[in-house]
Amino acid sequence: MTTSLHTVDAAAPAGTVTLVAYLPSALDVGRLARLAAPVAMVQIGLMSMGVVDTVMVGRVSPTDLAAVALGHLYFFFVAIFGMGVLFMLDPVVSQAHGADDPEAVARSMQRGLILAAGLTAAAMASLVPAGPVLTLARQPAEVVPTAAAYTLGLIPGVFPFYGFIVLRQTLQAMGNVRPILVTVIAANLVNVLLDWMLIFGHLGLEARGAVGSAWATSLSRWFMMLALVTVAWPLLRPTLVPLRRAALAPAPLARMLRVGVPIGVQTWLEFGVFATAGLLMGLMGAIAVASHQVALQFASLTFMVPLGIAQATSVLVGQAVGRADPHAARRAAGAGLLTGAAFMALAAVPLLTMPEALARMFSDDTEVVAAAALLMPIAGVFQVFDGLQVVAAGALRGIGDTRVPMIMALVGFWFVGLPTCIGLGFALDAGPRGIWWGLATGLGAVAVLLLARIRRRFGRALRRLVVEDEPGEAR
Repeated sequence: MTTSLHTVDAAAPAGTVTLVAYLPSALDVGRLARLAAPVAMVQIGLMSMGVVDTVMVGRVSPTDLAAVALGHLYFFFVAIFGMGVLFMLDPVVSQAHGADDPEAVARSMQRGLILAAGLTAAAMASLVPAGPVLTLARQPAEVVPTAAAYTLGLIPGVFPFYGFIVLRQTLQAMGNVRPILVTVIAANLVNVLLDWMLIFGHLGLEARGAVGSAWATSLSRWFMMLALVTVAWPLLRPTLVPLRRAALAPAPLARMLRVGVPIGVQTWLEFGVFATAGLLMGLMGAIAVASHQVALQFASLTFMVPLGIAQATSVLVGQAVGRADPHAARRAAGAGLLTGAAFMALAAVPLLTMPEALARMFSDDTEVVAAAALLMPIAGVFQVFDGLQVVAAGALRGIGDTRVPMIMALVGFWFVGLPTCIGLGFALDAGPRGIWWGLATGLGAVAVLLLARIRRRFGRALRRLVVEDEPGEAR
């Protein structure tokens, strides 16, 4: 009986692997682009749902808008760990798919849903005390009751939020993204309609403002999960029916968690450092917070593309490892890094050359525009580092390497980036620009560490992740 995650050897490299081994061909880049483009569009579609909520609630009152911002932050502070845990389906499913092992794909999918149920229970329990937690965090007293009610309205949508991730990661890992894209487009339309009805009280419903937005989000998430099952049923049916008894075995579930928990922690570490930077901005006044938000909005939008590239890289690396082709795995990693860095370098150009024009797209306030224009060029610098670190993490996730990257994220973000934010922003009195240079430093440190990890791990034997007690386990 095997207790290790790594049990099936791919061909080990002969001798030292040089950098040439990572150089992708045009075919490798094209394969990556065909998968990454729709994945990035899905990311933008998911982000746009939150943008629409913010825009529509902003027409109700400043208090409702602040409540949505605060409640949204609290929700993701709680839920983002579980989201990262479920990303372990990327390597597990993609490697099983690459090895032409449909039973392993089905068991992994069903285990993902079981873990999603457990993560749902934990997240719901953490969301219930939103009011007291926000009060303890000294948030504005006039905003806390509405923010707490908004957070409670998101609770019914927690399971479909996680369930959609399981379905999405499984389909992506098998290279089937079109059903996800169709579903997300439809969900955006449904979300707009539900926002219109529940925020403003149309079609005979009571106007609920921010709380209505929360219920619209929960209902949209149920629609998104069920619609994806319906649209992709021919692809999903073999993975959902029948229920595999082996999916309930505790040992394989624990092994999947050994892969997933470090991803969850790493995701939370990155989210947490940016959230903390926002809190540090709050100590500098409203203009600093607003300028930070404006610059971050643009950076977040462009980040969706390398995030899509990272997920596509993880899938292609995993599939190559599954079919015992380490050379293809290295070229897939190289294609992802090259494409991600190139896109972010292009995205940095407008940030460096026309920061004020970009800032005016998000705000009409002259003080906010002027302050944001000072941050935009710094965002242009850290864009490249951000693209490299997220794609590098995706490539390592494709081979199931998650624990060491988590430690590297802790070191880069919290031991390098955050102290630099505080030192430059406050000790050296550089203000908001100091905090952003600290973020850039942290991202740069993580990128360098992860690139070194890629050189080390991809230069050794690449092995398929097998989470079963033994490869021939009963179905």
